[in-house]
Amino acid sequence: MNFIADTLLIAGALGAVLYCYILSKKLSRFNNLDKGVGGAIAVLSAQVDELSNALISARSAADQSAKNLEDLTARAEAARTKLDLMMASMHDLPDTAEDISARKKSNGTSEGVRADIIFKRCSVRKHGDSL
Repeated sequence: MNFIADTLLIAGALGAVLYCYILSKKLSRFNNLDKGVGGAIAVLSAQVDELSNALISARSAADQSAKNLEDLTARAEAARTKLDLMMASMHDLPDTAEDISARKKSNGTSEGVRADIIFKRCSVRKHGDSL
C-alpha cells in the first residue's frame, strides 16, 4: 500500500513539475519584449511619453500665440481709436476749393461725396504721421 501511495505521490510531483515548466515557457513568451505583450506595453509607454512632450510643447505654443494675439488686439484698438479721432477731426476742417467743386458737381446732396472727401484727406498724411 505504501508503494502505491509513493508512486502516486511521485507521479503527482512530476505532473506539477511538468505543469510549472510549461507555465514558465508560456509566461516567458508572454513577457517577451520583442514579440509579446511586454513589447506592446513598452511601445505604448514610449508613445505616451512622446505625446506628453508634444502636448507640453503645443500648450506652450498656444500660450505664446494667445499672448501675441492679445498684443495685436491692443495695438489694433489703439489704431482704431486714433482713426476715430482723425475722422472726427476731419469734420471740423474747412472745405478746400477741390471739395467745393466736387460738391457743386453733385449738387451737394450726396453723402458719398462727403465721405470721399474725408477719405481723401485721411489718405494724404503729412510726413512723419503714423498710427
